[in-house]
Amino acid sequence: MRKRLARYLIYALLVVLLAPAGLMFLYKFVPPPVTPLMLIRGGKREHQWVSLSHIAPAVVRSVMTAEDEAFCMHSGFDADALEKAWDRYLQDDDGKTLRGGSTISQQTVKNVFLWPDRSWLRKGLEAWLTVYLEALWDKKRIIEVYLNVVEWGPGVYGVEAAAKYHFHKSAGAVTQHEAALLAAVLPSPLKWSPSKPGPYVQARSEIIVGRAARLGPLASCL
Repeated sequence: MRKRLARYLIYALLVVLLAPAGLMFLYKFVPPPVTPLMLIRGGKREHQWVSLSHIAPAVVRSVMTAEDEAFCMHSGFDADALEKAWDRYLQDDDGKTLRGGSTISQQTVKNVFLWPDRSWLRKGLEAWLTVYLEALWDKKRIIEVYLNVVEWGPGVYGVEAAAKYHFHKSAGAVTQHEAALLAAVLPSPLKWSPSKPGPYVQARSEIIVGRAARLGPLASCL
């Protein structure tokens, strides 16, 4: 019985370790048809896949600037950002959640494979799967998938749907200013709107425009 139990545990461990790798290998070539967040939100959704070559470079650079400037330089984790997030966690009165510090790679894992939660369990799975992601996908594939699945408004997923919903144009026709507005709302896409920006979003988008123009070598993987 002990040998049989040990064998079953080994099989279960192999499934847990290899199943995510198999799905990630598939998504390296095939667009993810749906994400956990889409299923959780339910209702009508706007979502249309578009290749990276059909997304305006301004969108890619703006999102990198806003979400993860070191995207091309790290291997899935930004040590400086994680240190700042840990400091905020230690200073947080509730002491329950770890906020911030996620790279685009980590956010891609969260959007494609996991659920929207800040628990330590979800964060642990996110970190583990990020290692797989960086090993199996190149940076262009990571940013391509991220831009195609991230939420950009109520029932709006991916940059193509977002560009049409907010600006009535395709992702490839988005201007630098519009790209910065799209990037500016990503922390809270259900609270803020790129097409109806308030003072904070407008100010943040102007900062993104300036910083995106100075990315230089930081955008070397694009």
